[in-house]
Amino acid sequence: MPYEGGTTVMSRMPTAIRRSILIGAAASLAATTIAGVAPAQTTSGAKDTQLAASPMLRLHSAVSRVSVEQGRHDRVRLDLGVYAIAGDEGFRIDAHRTSWWKPITAEIVLPSGNVALPEGSITSFRKIKNFVTVTFTKRSTGETVSNRGFGFCPTNDQVRSVPEAPNPTRPYPTFCPYSPFTRGAVYGISPQYATRIFDEYGSRMQLPLGHYTATVSIAEPYAGLMSLSPTDATTTVDVDVVKDDGDGCRAESSLHGCKADGSTSKTGSAPSKAVGGSVPRNPVRPTTTSEAAPTAAVYPDLQSLPATSIELHRHYVSFAATVWNAGPSPLVVDGFRRADEDVMDAVQYYYDENGNELGHDPAGSMEWDARHGHTHWHFRDFARYRLLDADKDHVVRSRKEAFCLANTDAVDYSLPGANWNPYNTDLHTSCGTYTSMAVREVLDAGNGDTYYQGLPGQSFNVENLPNGTYYIAVEANPFGVIHETATNNNNSYRKFYLRGSGDNRYVVVPQKGIITENNGGCCF
Repeated sequence: MPYEGGTTVMSRMPTAIRRSILIGAAASLAATTIAGVAPAQTTSGAKDTQLAASPMLRLHSAVSRVSVEQGRHDRVRLDLGVYAIAGDEGFRIDAHRTSWWKPITAEIVLPSGNVALPEGSITSFRKIKNFVTVTFTKRSTGETVSNRGFGFCPTNDQVRSVPEAPNPTRPYPTFCPYSPFTRGAVYGISPQYATRIFDEYGSRMQLPLGHYTATVSIAEPYAGLMSLSPTDATTTVDVDVVKDDGDGCRAESSLHGCKADGSTSKTGSAPSKAVGGSVPRNPVRPTTTSEAAPTAAVYPDLQSLPATSIELHRHYVSFAATVWNAGPSPLVVDGFRRADEDVMDAVQYYYDENGNELGHDPAGSMEWDARHGHTHWHFRDFARYRLLDADKDHVVRSRKEAFCLANTDAVDYSLPGANWNPYNTDLHTSCGTYTSMAVREVLDAGNGDTYYQGLPGQSFNVENLPNGTYYIAVEANPFGVIHETATNNNNSYRKFYLRGSGDNRYVVVPQKGIITENNGGCCF
């Protein structure tokens, strides 16, 4: 069953909140298996699953001993200093779903041919299920007190594992997708780079005060799929579970005593573009316009994702809406301020497959939005939201929406030309200030821009509407001000039921395919 008019939705939120998980491996199913995980299958055309001489992945403990503080309910944060280090060929997993009614499929990328991960390894783009097991044993007696699995996201901040590690030509994404309607993702660790097994916030578990040895292992079937030896797939660290001493300082190791926690170092490089070459970031007012869109240009393809986070607050139905770019070219729109006006003329730029600028055309306008929570330049008529009746025929409510374009969500990084490391991932990088004379707003291929419609004037007032079935329609580029490859995929529809009476009215949102949403809505 195809996607309905596009795909996903997710609310605008800091990138750090959306860090998640995912990764995988490839070759044969051995020993123990994860519950619900079927044997892996070799992808058609794969010739050989022989890995490079260096292991594709190995675990490493940065310290031999660590103290962790016990909090409420005896819970501790697993900041154990355990890293996954990629070999000379690097490590990469591609994941994708063909529709909302189909499970996620994933495969490990090998020079000799890709190999599929076991079915059920990935049920959410946030992580690979039970990728590692952690066993705690008492140091004094060897008694096992805990043994459990944890998911893994290999796109946490990456650092060089050795000084000779090459600078990656195309760094992998720095977070795992958070949206329930993500279509595709790429997860990887660059050659000879390392990333924490547990993210910077740390997974948590219950553990009594005491002195333990933690054994962290890449679980089966993953270790077997990657042909990892026990030495490569396992590492240990001594763990002292202690009470908080009250001054925010703890013994990090037996050598260093008590010191403040430090932050994880980062390795950065210039972000890659959706099409070859670099898109300049300083807009210059054009002196001419194209007669028509250049025939050699590669265009963006705007699509909308099903609304999510649909809730009723008093008399207003709120929701989150995402418009995304299926590429292969980025959407690049510059705004040029009119003299003594709070309006900018918008201009769309075109590029060829190598990223060379070919031309430009007018694309409507931008306006200064002085409302609290905005205070930036909005690209007018970028999207339209409509509340439709049960037959999708009658428009109950409608309004246009102006956006400050920002790459807030990874929607499908499996697409050719997707930009895994977009520049403008929040409002501070793209939307300008009141005194700006020009701005550049970009929506890169594979990325989406999500707004949460929670305020009166943005959400739909349903106070005087009868109970029944309704649809939230999200439409990208409703007035055709943007040149794109197709317009028959610009609409998405999300059904909900309005029920109850008086102050006890509520909405029921049926599940979309096999997609489940957290907290009955989005992903906070």
